[in-house]
Amino acid sequence: MDNPDGDLKTLLIRVAEHGDKTAFAQLFHHFSPRIRSYGLRHLGSEANAMELVQETMLLVWQKARLYHPEKGAPTTWIYTVMRNQCFDMLRRRRASKEDLCAEELWPTLEFQAEEEHLSGGEDAVLTRQMAHYLSTLPEPQQQVVRGIYLQEFSQQELAERLGVPLGTIKSRLRLALQKLKEQVEQSHD
Repeated sequence: MDNPDGDLKTLLIRVAEHGDKTAFAQLFHHFSPRIRSYGLRHLGSEANAMELVQETMLLVWQKARLYHPEKGAPTTWIYTVMRNQCFDMLRRRRASKEDLCAEELWPTLEFQAEEEHLSGGEDAVLTRQMAHYLSTLPEPQQQVVRGIYLQEFSQQELAERLGVPLGTIKSRLRLALQKLKEQVEQSHD
C-alpha cells in the first residue's frame, strides 16, 4: 500500500456505505494480527486475544458508519474501538467476580515496559522499578509471579512444579500482586 491510511480509509468507507464484505475482509486481514498482539499483551491468553479480535472487528462492521474520515485516521478509530472493547472485557471479568488483581496490575506494568522500550530478559517484561519491587517480595511469592508471568506457566502447572496445592499458588499470587500494586500506587503518588 502506497498510502496505507488512505487505502484503509477507502475500505472503511466502503464497509460503512455499502456493507462491502470484500473491503471488510481486507480490513480484518490488516488489523487482526495487530489486535491479537494487543490482546495477548493486555488480556493474557490466546483465547482472550482472539475474542478481542472477533469482538473488535464485529463492532467495526456494525459501527463503520460512525467513522468520520475528517476526524481522524481509520487506524486511530479502529484502535480506539479495540481499546474500549478490551476495557469492556476486563470490566466484565470484574463484574463476574473473577480474581482480577493480576489483570488490573499487569497491563499497567506492560504499558510502563513498552514506554521505556526495554529489551532482554526480565526487564523486557518488567520495568527496572518493577524488578526492584518484585525483589522485595518473599521468595515464595517471587517464584509464583515469575512462574506465571515470566515463564508463562498456568497456575495448575506451577503448583505441580513447586509441589504445592493450587490454592497456595492462588494465595501467593494474590498477596504478591496486591503488594506490587500498592508499591506501584505509592510510587505514583
